[in-house]
Amino acid sequence: MRMRMMKVLLCLIALWGAAGGARSCGESRRVYGEKHGLNTAPHTHISGEHLRLCPRDYTCCSSLMEDTLAHQSEADFLSAVQDTSQFLLTTFAQRHRKFDEFFRELMDVAEKSMNQMFTQTYGHLYTQNAHIFQQLFTDLRRYYTGGRVSLAEVLSDFWAGLVERVFALVNPQYQFSEEYLECVSKHAEQLRPFGDVPHKLHIQVSRALTAARSLVQSLAAGRDIVNKATKLTVGSECVRALMRQWFCPLCRGLPSLKPCHSLCLNVMKGCLANQADLDSEWNNFIDALMAVVQKLGGPFHFELATDSIAVKVSEGIMHMQENSITISAKVFQGCGIPRPTPARNKRSPRERDGKRAFRTYSTEEKPTTASGTNLDRLVEELQERLRPMRGFWVALPHTICNDEHKAADVTVEDRCWNGQTRGRYLPSVTADGLVNQINNPEMEVDVTQPDVKTRQLIMELRVAVNRLRHAQNGRDADLIDSDVEGGSGSGVGAEVGERFSEDWPAYSSFSPPRNTLPVNDRPRPHDGLRPRDRPRPRDTPNNKRDRLNGRARSDAGRPSPPLLLLLFLLLLTVCSHSLRLAAFNGDQSL
Repeated sequence: MRMRMMKVLLCLIALWGAAGGARSCGESRRVYGEKHGLNTAPHTHISGEHLRLCPRDYTCCSSLMEDTLAHQSEADFLSAVQDTSQFLLTTFAQRHRKFDEFFRELMDVAEKSMNQMFTQTYGHLYTQNAHIFQQLFTDLRRYYTGGRVSLAEVLSDFWAGLVERVFALVNPQYQFSEEYLECVSKHAEQLRPFGDVPHKLHIQVSRALTAARSLVQSLAAGRDIVNKATKLTVGSECVRALMRQWFCPLCRGLPSLKPCHSLCLNVMKGCLANQADLDSEWNNFIDALMAVVQKLGGPFHFELATDSIAVKVSEGIMHMQENSITISAKVFQGCGIPRPTPARNKRSPRERDGKRAFRTYSTEEKPTTASGTNLDRLVEELQERLRPMRGFWVALPHTICNDEHKAADVTVEDRCWNGQTRGRYLPSVTADGLVNQINNPEMEVDVTQPDVKTRQLIMELRVAVNRLRHAQNGRDADLIDSDVEGGSGSGVGAEVGERFSEDWPAYSSFSPPRNTLPVNDRPRPHDGLRPRDRPRPRDTPNNKRDRLNGRARSDAGRPSPPLLLLLFLLLLTVCSHSLRLAAFNGDQSL
């Protein structure tokens, strides 16, 4: 009898050991001890009633071990997100720096080349007026770096200052006061002294510079958005699910058992639900970036635009030189005959050769581009890096779960951790985004409360997309009221012509206008520079001299077409009434 009881007891002990009650926790102790030490790790399975996250079965984990592993699961998750998104951060940060350095260098080279070309060609005539050209590049840089500067206004100011200086140079036999040269500048739109050059330069520079600024700003925005989107706050439900899939196998004494692929996807989709909601606007952002990059390497080519500044300016000066007699005659008609320069000596050889100085440059003489850089290569490299970024946020759970250290291969369906034990994971994989997590079997997600940070990031993406889409059309979203396709098309500025077209005589008529200046002008300062030509601060709109009596005001200040129509009808009514009154008075006199 006693022998029989001993056999039964041994059988029960054997059965209990086979069930895991007395199974060794050696492998779990080893894996856990590599990172956290062995002070709290049991040697054999113990009761799991104390567990809060893992199944309450026999376990190799104490309460302290479970808490420690929960923190590790959160840290591993954040590390996985950071590692996966590092490609985005690196691309945006590096490309932003490379393009920014490249664009700045090209502008420096363009200014230096213009200075060298014009100094060699025009000599003292250029150095006397170099500040006009320096101010142009200062303003272009200020626009590129994010200043609220109107390119149309910058280029219009440049041509307005240049027409006054060149007009004085091609008419050395006359003395011009500041007021007289302002009259020349005011009517330059009708004079078209530089032909179509200002319009062509405006289109080329505006498109290229707007696209370049937009690209650099958007690359910086992309870097910041990725950085914010990957700085996650992991909720308790997510931590519970992460612990259950990654470290509950360790607590069961099976530390090498990886979670089933579908289990991993459900956990990641729940934890990254808000990031998946970025996907639509993110794809729009990448597409818009690709389009602007393509334009910068094609029709909005930045290298060609900066190269063309000196050449186009030289062409404009040559055009005015070749047509100086016709232009001067029209100016004298509109602004009066200036006072002759007293007792001029015979011109020096340098002055006699002045006409030859105003010439354009051949292709071989055009400014060189920045050494060691190539826009086409930069564009191609960026496009290659942007293409795989589409769909990044929706693909993020798959990217993490495809890591062999994070989940079992998709083909291993029966030999993986299903959340409770080794075996097949039966629930289906939920869809992407916050709303679809209502059916997530691995965690409870509040789908009624959209994440505030995610909403803000979506708005930032929309702002960036809006900027890029306007840049694709050569327009600046920050200065959308300015017309990039208009501007200084036919002389100094389209606005100038519209504002002053009525007080300039028709070219077919030679009747003097009412605002003709007197012949006896004020003498110019001894230094040869008028006050308007001296360098002046341009940091604020108030510092800017309004040469043209309101030329810098926006189109919003002009009467709208309906208002003009109303004024016209009112004027017509008054005239009609006056005529009827005059007719009535005539009848009374009879």
